[in-house]
Amino acid sequence: MRKIPPLSRVTASETSAMGTLSVNQNKLQKRLRRLAGEAVADFNMIEEGDKVMVCLSGGKDSYTMLDVLMHLQKVAPIKFDIVAVNMDQKQPGFPEHVLPAYLEALGVEYHIVEKDTYSVVKELVPEGKTTCSLCSRLRRGTLYTFADEIGATKMALGHHRDDIVETFFLNMFFNGTLKAMPPKLRADDGRNVVIRPLAYCAEKDIQAYSDMKQFPIIPCNLCGSQENLQRQVVKEMLQDWDRKTPGRSEMIFRSLQNVVPSQLADRNLFDFASLKIDETAASRFVNVVNL
Repeated sequence: MRKIPPLSRVTASETSAMGTLSVNQNKLQKRLRRLAGEAVADFNMIEEGDKVMVCLSGGKDSYTMLDVLMHLQKVAPIKFDIVAVNMDQKQPGFPEHVLPAYLEALGVEYHIVEKDTYSVVKELVPEGKTTCSLCSRLRRGTLYTFADEIGATKMALGHHRDDIVETFFLNMFFNGTLKAMPPKLRADDGRNVVIRPLAYCAEKDIQAYSDMKQFPIIPCNLCGSQENLQRQVVKEMLQDWDRKTPGRSEMIFRSLQNVVPSQLADRNLFDFASLKIDETAASRFVNVVNL
Protein backbone atom coordinates (compact mmCIF):
# COMPACT_ATOMS: atom_id res chain seq x y z
CA MET A 1 0.00 0.00 0.00
CA ARG A 2 1.18 3.51 -0.76
CA LYS A 3 2.05 6.05 1.88
CA ILE A 4 0.61 9.55 1.76
CA PRO A 5 3.44 11.92 0.76
CA PRO A 6 4.04 15.16 2.67
CA LEU A 7 1.74 17.96 1.59
CA SER A 8 3.74 20.48 -0.39
CA ARG A 9 0.98 22.39 -2.20
CA VAL A 10 -2.72 23.14 -2.13
CA THR A 11 -5.25 22.95 -4.92
CA ALA A 12 -6.31 25.95 -6.98
CA SER A 13 -9.73 26.09 -5.35
CA GLU A 14 -8.14 26.05 -1.90
CA THR A 15 -5.72 28.80 -2.91
CA SER A 16 -8.71 30.92 -3.89
CA ALA A 17 -10.48 30.18 -0.61
CA MET A 18 -7.35 31.04 1.35
CA GLY A 19 -7.12 34.41 -0.39
CA THR A 20 -9.20 35.98 2.39
CA LEU A 21 -6.60 34.99 4.98
CA SER A 22 -3.70 37.19 6.00
CA VAL A 23 -0.15 36.21 5.10
CA ASN A 24 0.49 34.94 8.62
CA GLN A 25 -2.75 32.98 8.68
CA ASN A 26 -1.86 31.40 5.33
CA LYS A 27 1.53 30.41 6.71
CA LEU A 28 -0.05 28.95 9.83
CA GLN A 29 -2.53 26.86 7.83
CA LYS A 30 0.14 25.62 5.44
CA ARG A 31 2.49 24.77 8.32
CA LEU A 32 -0.09 22.66 10.14
CA ARG A 33 -1.08 20.86 6.94
CA ARG A 34 2.54 20.24 5.99
CA LEU A 35 3.54 18.92 9.42
CA ALA A 36 0.49 16.68 9.63
CA GLY A 37 1.19 15.37 6.13
CA GLU A 38 4.79 14.63 7.09
CA ALA A 39 3.72 12.76 10.23
CA VAL A 40 1.18 10.71 8.28
CA ALA A 41 3.83 9.83 5.69
CA ASP A 42 6.66 9.14 8.14
CA PHE A 43 4.61 6.65 10.15
CA ASN A 44 2.40 5.37 7.31
CA MET A 45 -0.64 6.38 9.32
CA ILE A 46 -3.20 6.24 6.51
CA GLU A 47 -3.32 3.76 3.62
CA GLU A 48 -5.45 3.12 0.56
CA GLY A 49 -9.01 2.18 1.53
CA ASP A 50 -8.68 3.07 5.22
CA LYS A 51 -11.72 4.08 7.22
CA VAL A 52 -10.43 6.68 9.67
CA MET A 53 -12.49 7.27 12.80
CA VAL A 54 -11.72 10.84 13.89
CA CYS A 55 -12.36 11.16 17.62
CA LEU A 56 -13.83 14.58 18.39
CA SER A 57 -13.92 15.92 21.93
CA GLY A 58 -15.07 19.41 21.03
CA GLY A 59 -11.67 20.88 21.89
CA LYS A 60 -9.24 22.83 19.71
CA ASP A 61 -6.99 19.83 19.00
CA SER A 62 -9.63 17.47 17.63
CA TYR A 63 -11.30 20.22 15.58
CA THR A 64 -7.94 21.07 14.02
CA MET A 65 -7.22 17.40 13.36
CA LEU A 66 -10.53 16.94 11.53
CA ASP A 67 -9.93 20.09 9.50
CA VAL A 68 -6.44 18.95 8.47
CA LEU A 69 -7.53 15.39 7.66
CA MET A 70 -10.37 16.67 5.47
CA HIS A 71 -7.82 18.68 3.51
CA LEU A 72 -5.54 15.66 3.30
CA GLN A 73 -8.43 13.58 2.01
CA LYS A 74 -8.87 16.04 -0.88
CA VAL A 75 -5.22 16.24 -1.97
CA ALA A 76 -3.83 12.78 -1.17
CA PRO A 77 -3.16 10.38 -4.07
CA ILE A 78 -5.09 7.64 -2.27
CA LYS A 79 -8.69 7.19 -1.23
CA PHE A 80 -9.76 6.91 2.40
CA ASP A 81 -12.94 7.59 4.34
CA ILE A 82 -13.45 9.81 7.34
CA VAL A 83 -16.10 9.31 10.00
CA ALA A 84 -16.26 11.67 12.97
CA VAL A 85 -17.19 10.26 16.37
CA ASN A 86 -17.97 12.12 19.56
CA MET A 87 -18.60 10.50 22.91
CA ASP A 88 -21.34 12.12 24.96
CA GLN A 89 -20.29 11.28 28.52
CA LYS A 90 -23.44 12.79 29.99
CA GLN A 91 -21.74 15.64 31.76
CA PRO A 92 -24.27 18.10 33.17
CA GLY A 93 -24.83 21.02 30.84
CA PHE A 94 -23.13 19.35 27.87
CA PRO A 95 -24.34 21.20 24.72
CA GLU A 96 -25.49 18.18 22.72
CA HIS A 97 -26.47 20.22 19.68
CA VAL A 98 -23.10 21.86 18.96
CA LEU A 99 -21.15 19.05 17.32
CA PRO A 100 -24.03 17.61 15.24
CA ALA A 101 -24.77 21.08 13.85
CA TYR A 102 -21.09 21.69 13.05
CA LEU A 103 -20.55 18.29 11.42
CA GLU A 104 -23.76 18.47 9.39
CA ALA A 105 -22.64 21.85 8.05
CA LEU A 106 -19.36 20.25 6.98
CA GLY A 107 -21.14 17.31 5.38
CA VAL A 108 -19.09 14.80 7.36
CA GLU A 109 -20.42 11.38 8.33
CA TYR A 110 -20.61 11.28 12.12
CA HIS A 111 -21.83 9.34 15.13
CA ILE A 112 -22.56 10.45 18.70
CA VAL A 113 -21.83 7.63 21.16
CA GLU A 114 -23.75 8.04 24.42
CA LYS A 115 -22.11 6.55 27.51
CA ASP A 116 -22.59 7.86 31.04
CA THR A 117 -18.97 7.69 32.20
CA TYR A 118 -19.44 10.96 34.08
CA SER A 119 -21.46 9.27 36.84
CA VAL A 120 -18.94 6.42 37.08
CA VAL A 121 -16.01 8.83 37.47
CA LYS A 122 -17.80 10.98 40.05
CA GLU A 123 -18.73 7.86 42.03
CA LEU A 124 -15.27 6.26 42.02
CA VAL A 125 -12.95 9.28 42.29
CA PRO A 126 -12.85 11.01 45.70
CA GLU A 127 -13.67 14.71 45.79
CA GLY A 128 -10.59 16.81 45.06
CA LYS A 129 -8.70 14.03 43.28
CA THR A 130 -7.91 14.26 39.58
CA THR A 131 -10.35 12.48 37.29
CA CYS A 132 -8.47 12.44 33.97
CA SER A 133 -6.86 9.01 34.28
CA LEU A 134 -10.07 7.06 34.93
CA CYS A 135 -12.10 9.22 32.56
CA SER A 136 -9.66 8.66 29.68
CA ARG A 137 -9.56 4.89 30.26
CA LEU A 138 -13.35 4.63 30.19
CA ARG A 139 -13.59 6.83 27.12
CA ARG A 140 -10.81 4.98 25.29
CA GLY A 141 -12.41 1.58 25.95
CA THR A 142 -15.77 2.74 24.62
CA LEU A 143 -14.22 4.29 21.50
CA TYR A 144 -12.10 1.20 20.81
CA THR A 145 -15.24 -0.93 20.88
CA PHE A 146 -17.16 1.45 18.65
CA ALA A 147 -14.32 1.63 16.12
CA ASP A 148 -14.47 -2.15 15.87
CA GLU A 149 -18.25 -2.05 15.43
CA ILE A 150 -18.16 0.36 12.47
CA GLY A 151 -15.17 -1.30 10.82
CA ALA A 152 -12.75 1.59 11.29
CA THR A 153 -9.21 0.60 10.35
CA LYS A 154 -7.59 3.61 12.02
CA MET A 155 -8.60 5.66 15.05
CA ALA A 156 -7.30 9.26 14.95
CA LEU A 157 -6.64 11.14 18.19
CA GLY A 158 -5.82 14.85 18.45
CA HIS A 159 -2.67 14.66 20.58
CA HIS A 160 0.02 17.09 19.46
CA ARG A 161 3.78 17.42 19.97
CA ASP A 162 3.45 19.14 23.34
CA ASP A 163 1.13 16.39 24.63
CA ILE A 164 3.72 13.80 23.66
CA VAL A 165 6.58 15.64 25.39
CA GLU A 166 4.47 16.26 28.51
CA THR A 167 3.56 12.57 28.67
CA PHE A 168 7.22 11.65 28.39
CA PHE A 169 8.07 13.70 31.50
CA LEU A 170 4.98 12.55 33.39
CA ASN A 171 6.00 8.92 32.89
CA MET A 172 9.59 9.66 33.84
CA PHE A 173 8.78 11.75 36.93
CA PHE A 174 5.87 9.72 38.32
CA ASN A 175 6.07 6.21 36.82
CA GLY A 176 9.79 5.62 36.43
CA THR A 177 9.52 4.79 32.72
CA LEU A 178 10.88 6.33 29.53
CA LYS A 179 7.60 6.29 27.62
CA ALA A 180 5.52 8.83 25.76
CA MET A 181 2.69 8.71 23.17
CA PRO A 182 3.79 7.12 19.89
CA PRO A 183 2.44 8.73 16.71
CA LYS A 184 1.10 5.31 15.74
CA LEU A 185 0.09 2.51 18.09
CA ARG A 186 -1.58 -0.87 17.86
CA ALA A 187 -3.86 -1.58 20.82
CA ASP A 188 -3.02 -4.50 23.10
CA ASP A 189 -5.89 -6.59 21.71
CA GLY A 190 -4.67 -5.99 18.17
CA ARG A 191 -8.10 -4.79 17.01
CA ASN A 192 -7.35 -1.06 16.81
CA VAL A 193 -4.58 1.08 15.34
CA VAL A 194 -4.37 4.54 16.89
CA ILE A 195 -2.83 7.39 14.90
CA ARG A 196 -1.89 10.91 15.98
CA PRO A 197 -1.69 13.07 12.83
CA LEU A 198 -0.81 16.22 14.85
CA ALA A 199 2.27 14.58 16.41
CA TYR A 200 4.62 17.12 14.74
CA CYS A 201 2.40 20.16 15.44
CA ALA A 202 2.96 22.64 18.27
CA GLU A 203 0.09 23.44 20.61
CA LYS A 204 0.55 27.19 20.16
CA ASP A 205 -0.02 26.81 16.40
CA ILE A 206 -3.12 24.70 17.01
CA GLN A 207 -4.47 27.29 19.45
CA ALA A 208 -3.85 30.08 16.94
CA TYR A 209 -5.52 28.07 14.18
CA SER A 210 -8.51 27.28 16.37
CA ASP A 211 -8.91 30.97 17.18
CA MET A 212 -8.62 31.83 13.50
CA LYS A 213 -11.23 29.26 12.44
CA GLN A 214 -13.49 30.07 15.40
CA PHE A 215 -14.25 26.42 16.13
CA PRO A 216 -17.26 25.93 18.45
CA ILE A 217 -15.22 24.83 21.47
CA ILE A 218 -16.94 22.67 24.09
CA PRO A 219 -15.12 22.89 27.46
CA CYS A 220 -14.73 19.81 29.65
CA ASN A 221 -16.50 20.60 32.91
CA LEU A 222 -15.40 17.33 34.49
CA CYS A 223 -11.66 17.82 34.52
CA GLY A 224 -10.77 20.91 32.52
CA SER A 225 -10.84 23.18 35.57
CA GLN A 226 -8.59 21.06 37.77
CA GLU A 227 -5.53 23.21 38.36
CA ASN A 228 -3.65 20.64 40.46
CA LEU A 229 -3.19 18.17 37.61
CA GLN A 230 0.35 16.81 37.35
CA ARG A 231 0.15 17.40 33.60
CA GLN A 232 -0.50 21.09 34.17
CA VAL A 233 2.60 21.32 36.37
CA VAL A 234 4.72 19.66 33.67
CA LYS A 235 3.16 21.89 30.99
CA GLU A 236 4.12 25.00 32.93
CA MET A 237 7.65 23.64 33.42
CA LEU A 238 8.07 23.09 29.67
CA GLN A 239 6.59 26.48 28.82
CA ASP A 240 9.08 28.10 31.19
CA TRP A 241 11.94 26.19 29.54
CA ASP A 242 10.76 27.34 26.11
CA ARG A 243 10.60 30.94 27.24
CA LYS A 244 14.18 30.74 28.47
CA THR A 245 15.44 28.57 25.61
CA PRO A 246 13.14 28.76 22.56
CA GLY A 247 12.87 25.47 20.70
CA ARG A 248 13.67 23.26 23.68
CA SER A 249 10.39 21.29 23.50
CA GLU A 250 10.99 20.66 19.82
CA MET A 251 14.47 19.35 20.61
CA ILE A 252 13.09 17.08 23.34
CA PHE A 253 10.59 15.66 20.87
CA ARG A 254 13.38 15.10 18.38
CA SER A 255 15.27 13.11 21.02
CA LEU A 256 12.34 10.68 21.20
CA GLN A 257 13.11 9.87 17.57
CA ASN A 258 16.82 9.33 18.23
CA VAL A 259 17.01 6.68 20.95
CA VAL A 260 20.37 5.01 21.66
CA PRO A 261 19.65 1.91 23.83
CA SER A 262 23.35 1.24 24.57
CA GLN A 263 23.57 4.62 26.33
CA LEU A 264 20.65 3.93 28.67
CA ALA A 265 20.25 1.13 31.24
CA ASP A 266 17.43 -1.12 30.05
CA ARG A 267 18.77 -4.69 29.99
CA ASN A 268 15.81 -5.78 27.88
CA LEU A 269 16.82 -3.41 25.09
CA PHE A 270 20.57 -3.92 25.17
CA ASP A 271 22.70 -6.93 26.12
CA PHE A 272 24.92 -5.34 28.75
CA ALA A 273 25.64 -8.68 30.46
CA SER A 274 27.62 -10.13 27.57
CA LEU A 275 29.74 -7.04 26.86
CA LYS A 276 33.43 -7.98 26.82
CA ILE A 277 36.69 -6.72 25.43
CA ASP A 278 37.03 -7.32 21.71
CA GLU A 279 40.27 -9.22 21.50
CA THR A 280 40.51 -8.51 17.77
CA ALA A 281 40.34 -4.73 18.17
CA ALA A 282 43.54 -2.74 17.62
CA SER A 283 45.34 -1.81 20.82
CA ARG A 284 45.40 1.82 21.89
CA PHE A 285 48.85 1.30 23.39
CA VAL A 286 51.69 1.80 20.95
CA ASN A 287 55.01 0.33 21.97
CA VAL A 288 57.67 2.78 20.80
CA VAL A 289 60.94 1.06 19.98
CA ASN A 290 64.10 3.11 20.17
CA LEU A 291 66.28 2.40 17.18
